[in-house]
Amino acid sequence: MQKCHSIIVTGKVQDIGFRSIVEHIGRSFGIPGLVFNAKDGSVKILCSGEDSVIDNFTQTIKVRGTENGAEIASIKEKTLSINIDLPDEFLKASSDDENNSGRKLDKGIFLLNNIDVTLTNMSVDNKTGFNNVTTDLKTGFNNVTTGLTRLEAILEKIANK
Repeated sequence: MQKCHSIIVTGKVQDIGFRSIVEHIGRSFGIPGLVFNAKDGSVKILCSGEDSVIDNFTQTIKVRGTENGAEIASIKEKTLSINIDLPDEFLKASSDDENNSGRKLDKGIFLLNNIDVTLTNMSVDNKTGFNNVTTDLKTGFNNVTTGLTRLEAILEKIANK
């Protein structure tokens, strides 16, 4: 008998494409349901199916999620006492409210600032490197010029003898 299930996945499961993975798995299992990000940082899933199918579904989520970069701390599954009319096709619900969008923008700004610092450091390193190359070339050129002057003096002495 099909029952409604609530599944909560905790760990590093947001901002890494985890909901898309769950959606794909849900569709491949042919179960009705939906997945969404919760404000507490977890991912919540509502789905319907036989207990054995839901057990396989949660195991597949754990394996495929981990393979794709999720750091799953726990998966808690609970059978609900009520039947919820879920979409026939498994869906990823968009939960990007203002707070969630702001958090994602803040994370993006942080990452861009880190890139800027890295590029600035690279630029400084390159300037230092180019300055060192220029100094080395000048020193080498001066050494060649000094050597040529000495060679010229030796050749003049030989020619005058």
